Amino acid sequence: MDKIYCKNKKAFHDYDILETFEAGIMLNGDEVKSIKGGLANLKGGFVDVHNNVPYLNEVHVSRYSNSSSKISDPSKIRKLLLHEKEIEKIENQVTQKGVTAIPLEMYAKQGLIKLKIGICRGKQLHDKRETLKRKAQDMEIRKQIKKFS
Repeated sequence: MDKIYCKNKKAFHDYDILETFEAGIMLNGDEVKSIKGGLANLKGGFVDVHNNVPYLNEVHVSRYSNSSSKISDPSKIRKLLLHEKEIEKIENQVTQKGVTAIPLEMYAKQGLIKLKIGICRGKQLHDKRETLKRKAQDMEIRKQIKKFS
């Protein structure tokens, strides 16, 4: 099982995830240590494609406390590593109205830090309420099954 360093829980509430991709991230050593220490936040982040190169924007990675480097921008733009076909697919879908690419979770895979990107469409308020209602009903059903088994 891969270790999950941070997860964008708000994205699952606010968006319908249409498709997911796995991407590598270009990080320096201090950023890797910060992420492994749980000092990253995906909330408010998004993926943008410029000149066929994907970038991760507005993701906050706090400065590593034992870093020798004094200059560090926690919300800097980071380059993502994806296959060309995946980049084209993301770029084509993001150009549609109401669709965006959002980081869903950051995790370890074979010693590397990976990012799960979701192609998402925003939910309306009534959709969010419906999702919460369905979640509460599922929890109640599970409680009843557990109670009688």
